[in-house]
Amino acid sequence: MDTFVCKVCGYASFREAPEKCPVCGAAKQAFQLMPDVIKKPIDPNNLNDLEKKHIPVVKISKVCGLVGPGCIDAHIKIGEVMHVMEAKHFIMYVDVYHDYNFLCRVHLTPEKINPVISLHLKVVSGKLLALENCNVHGRWIAEVDL
Repeated sequence: MDTFVCKVCGYASFREAPEKCPVCGAAKQAFQLMPDVIKKPIDPNNLNDLEKKHIPVVKISKVCGLVGPGCIDAHIKIGEVMHVMEAKHFIMYVDVYHDYNFLCRVHLTPEKINPVISLHLKVVSGKLLALENCNVHGRWIAEVDL
């Protein structure tokens, strides 16, 4: 699948570049086709240490603990082995998509926050994607069926 990246903010768009970046507002001309920008595991059934620290782990709860009916909880942790959050090496942000359509970006800062986010979604089916961007090792993605 084609991946287009905004040269201003790093937002990744799937299939085609949008007319306007949903994160920073940059025009379509700011996007560059980058087919290999998202890292993939060498062997998905046998992750190495780098992959275990970067591929998001997504857990879905069909019963929302806060909002109630019509909402599901999505908990996203960066890494099976939690990624470090140090000034020199940290997760910059996590972008979340539903069926490849952008939902939100959560910025993370080093040292005082864990690389974990929770969202309350008004969707009950489809595919949820979590795309993280490590300042040292780049972008990694996880996809789960709802």
